[in-house]
Amino acid sequence: MKYIYEVGDIVQLKKKHPCGSTEWQILRVGADFKLKCTGCGHEIMVSRTMVEKNTKNLKKACN
Repeated sequence: MKYIYEVGDIVQLKKKHPCGSTEWQILRVGADFKLKCTGCGHEIMVSRTMVEKNTKNLKKACN
């Protein structure tokens, strides 16, 4: 399934973060994504292909 990723959306990935959360807030979109863990606040930069491959669900931000 093809998702449209936007800043502020919450993406649920297949694997858990060590804190136990599977949900990440999108802070930056491009060739790389900047994600912030909703559980502990840890921020990471990952490639777009990794996010697209491991996305389980996407919650759109309320604007």
